[in-house]
Amino acid sequence: MRRIVIVGGGYAGFTAARELEKRLRRELRRGDVELVLVDPRPYMTYQPFLPEVVAGSVEARHAAVAHRRHLRRTRLVDGSVVRIDHADHAVVVRPRDGAPYRLHYDDVVVTAGAVTRVFPVPGVAGHTIGMKHVEEAVAIRDRLLTSFDRAAGLPRGPERERLLTVTFVGGGFSGVEGFAELLSLAHDLLRRYPEIDAGELAFHLVERGPRILPEVTERPGRWVVDQLRRRGAHVHLGTALESAEGGVVTLSSGESFPSGLLVWTAGNAANPFVATHTDLPVDARGYVVVRPDLRVGTDDAPVEGAWAAGDGAAVPDLAVPRAGALAVPNAQHAVRQGRRLARNLAAALRGRPTRPYVHGSLGVVATLGLGSGIFQYRRLVVRGLLAWLMHRGYHVLAIPTWERKARVLAVWLTAGVFGRDVVSLASVQTPRAAFTAATTPAEPTAPEEAADHAAAA
Repeated sequence: MRRIVIVGGGYAGFTAARELEKRLRRELRRGDVELVLVDPRPYMTYQPFLPEVVAGSVEARHAAVAHRRHLRRTRLVDGSVVRIDHADHAVVVRPRDGAPYRLHYDDVVVTAGAVTRVFPVPGVAGHTIGMKHVEEAVAIRDRLLTSFDRAAGLPRGPERERLLTVTFVGGGFSGVEGFAELLSLAHDLLRRYPEIDAGELAFHLVERGPRILPEVTERPGRWVVDQLRRRGAHVHLGTALESAEGGVVTLSSGESFPSGLLVWTAGNAANPFVATHTDLPVDARGYVVVRPDLRVGTDDAPVEGAWAAGDGAAVPDLAVPRAGALAVPNAQHAVRQGRRLARNLAAALRGRPTRPYVHGSLGVVATLGLGSGIFQYRRLVVRGLLAWLMHRGYHVLAIPTWERKARVLAVWLTAGVFGRDVVSLASVQTPRAAFTAATTPAEPTAPEEAADHAAAA
C-alpha cells in the first residue's frame, strides 16, 4: 500500500485530499493507496468569512468545513506534525493524547499554512486576540457585545471609555475587513443601547506602513481610509504599537489609551516547524521551495515524493510577467493550488506528465461592513453596495461544498429579514461557572448593605 500523508487540513490540504479521493478512487477502493491527513483541528476554516463571523453575519460553524463529513476515504489523525524527516520518509506526529510517534509515508504533501506574525511588543501576549481561527472571531464578537452590556450599566468615566474602545493592529485585508465589520456591528448595536452615544465609541486601526490594503492601488486604499474615518474610526498610518501592558495601548506617535479589546492582524509568518524542523528545502523566510508543478525542490534538484502548496509554500507565480514572482498567500491561490497539486500527484503516480500551476488573479474584494465594500481588478475599481454584493457572491461560490453554501445563504437571507443576532455567548468559555455558583452557598448580606440597596431602590 502506498501511503500519502497530508500535513495540514486548511484550504490547500483539504482541497488536495478531496481531489485525491476523486482522482485515486479506484486505488483507494482496492487498498493500493492510503490517504492520511494530520491536523489538530477537525475542520477547515474558511478564513474570508471570519470578519462576517465577527459581525454576526455568518454563523461560526458555517465558516468551518468538517473533515469527517467531506473526506470519506481519508484517514484523519488528530494531532500536529512537529517534524518532517524526508530522508527517512517519516513525519513525527504529536497526538492530542499520548506520546509522539513516527508516521512513515511514500509521499508527503506539506500544506501546513502560515501562522500569525507577532512582534515582541510588551503586553501583546497577555491582552491580544488574533483573528485566524473561528474561535478567535467568536471571542471578538462576544467581547464587544459583553462590553456594550457592561458599559450600558456604568456611569460615564474611565471604565466605560475603556470598554467602548477597540483597537486593531494591522491594515491588511483581514485586519481592515474585521475592523470594518466590527465597527458596523457596533453602530447597529447603538439602536439597541440608548444609554450609549455614538460619540463614545473609539475604534482605532493601527498600521505601521504608509497605507492600508497593500493589495489594492493607492487611490482605492485612500478611499477606504476616508470611509472608515467618516464612520468615526481613528486610522493611524505610519504608526506602530509599542506597548499593550496592562491593556493600555501605547503608539509610536505618543498617543496612549486603555483599550477593552485589542485584536492582532499584523500579517503572517512561516509555520515554525516547517521553517526549522524539516530537511526539505526552505527559503530565507522559512517557506517550502517548490517547482511550478508544486513538487518540492527546483527544476535542477527536485525532491521525489514531496509536494507543497498554500500559504506555507513559495509557489512561483507564472501568471505574473516578472522573474522570481511568487503567488500571493491567500485563499484564492491556496484552493486552486491544492486542486492542481492533487492532479499532479495522481498523474505522477500513474507515470503521466504534470502541469504547472498557473492562475491569473481574479482581482481583490473586501467587505467594509454591511452594504459596503471595495473590489479592484487591474484598473477597474468598484465601491460601495455593488462591491459588497460581489464579495458575498464570490465567497459563497468559493467556500467548499454545496452544504456550506446553502447554510451561509440561509443565514444571510434570515439576517436580511430579522437583522443580526446580538446575543453574547461569552459564558461558554466558562461553562461550569453557573453550576459552581448554584452549588456554592451564598454568603449572607450585611444589614447595612441591604439598607443601602433598599434606599437605592
